[in-house]
Amino acid sequence: MNKATKIRLNYIIGLIVTVILLWAIYSQVQNQLIQVDVGTAFHEGAHCYLLLSFLLLPVNLGLEIYKWKLLVASAQPISNATAVRSFFAGLALSILTPNRIGEYPGRIIYLKQKNTPRLISITFLGMFSQFLCLMIFGIAGLVYYNIMTPSYWAKLVLVATIVASIVGFLIFWNFEKWSRIIEHFEWLSKFKTYTKLLKRFTIKEQLSILAISMLRFVTYTIQYLLLLYWMHIEIDLLTGFCMACMFFFSMAIVPSIALAEMGIRGQLSLLFFQQFTSNKIGILIATIVLWFINLIIPAIVGSTLWIKLRLIK
Repeated sequence: MNKATKIRLNYIIGLIVTVILLWAIYSQVQNQLIQVDVGTAFHEGAHCYLLLSFLLLPVNLGLEIYKWKLLVASAQPISNATAVRSFFAGLALSILTPNRIGEYPGRIIYLKQKNTPRLISITFLGMFSQFLCLMIFGIAGLVYYNIMTPSYWAKLVLVATIVASIVGFLIFWNFEKWSRIIEHFEWLSKFKTYTKLLKRFTIKEQLSILAISMLRFVTYTIQYLLLLYWMHIEIDLLTGFCMACMFFFSMAIVPSIALAEMGIRGQLSLLFFQQFTSNKIGILIATIVLWFINLIIPAIVGSTLWIKLRLIK
C-alpha cells in the first residue's frame, strides 16, 4: 500500500469515526430535549449559579487532564498539548461504550505510542483511583442516608460498599506489584516497552493521584449543587452534597450505555432529590445541564480530533 493510499484511508477512517461520534452526541441531546422544556429554565433560574457551574468546567477538565499526564509520564514523556488532545479524544469515544469504559482505551489509541503494556496498566490505576473516590464519597452519602432514613437495605448497601472499598484499596495500594503481570502478557509482547522510560509510582504518588480524583469529584458535585440552586431547589448544603454523593455513586454502579444513560440519570436524580422538593422538572433540568456541560461539550471537541488520527501507518 503506497503512502498516498494510506493517507486517503486514514482520512476516510477518521472522518467516519468523527461522524459516528457526532451523530451519537446529537442523538443523545435530541432525546433529552424532548423530556423537558429546558428553555423555561432561562426565564426562572438565577443565572449566576449557571454561570458559576460553567466556570468550573475548566477546573473539572483540568484536574483530569493533569492526572492523565501524571499517569502517562510513568511510561513516556508527554506534552501538555498531547495530554489534552488524548483526553478529549477518549472522552468522545466513551459516548459509544457502556458506562463510558471506552474513555481510557480511547486515550491510549489516540496516543499511538509503543509503550502499550505500561499504558494499559496505568489505565487501571486511573480507573481504580476514580473507583475509590466514588466509594469514599459513596460511603459518606450512605452513612448520612442511614442516619436520616434507616433501613435494612440501606445498611446492607453500606456494608457492601465498605467491603468493596477495602478490596479496592488493597488493589490500589499494591498497584506496582500486579501491574507487572499486565505488562508481561504474551499477547502484548508484540508491543515495545521502553523500560528505561518507565517510572514506577510510589505510594505517595498514588495517593496524590487519588487526591486529584477526589478534588475533581468535589468540583463536579459543586457544579451539580449550583445547578440545583439555579432551579430554585432549596436544600441545605450538607444534605445536598450527601445526596449528590449517592447519585454519582449509583450512576457508577448501575450498568448503562450512553444512549440510555440520561434516562437512568434522570430517574436516579429524582429518587434522591424529589423527597426534598416538588420541583421534579427542576431536578431533571439540573441533571441534564450538568451532563451537557461536563460530557457533551468536551465530547464535541474530542470527536473532531479523530479526523486527524492516523490508524494506518
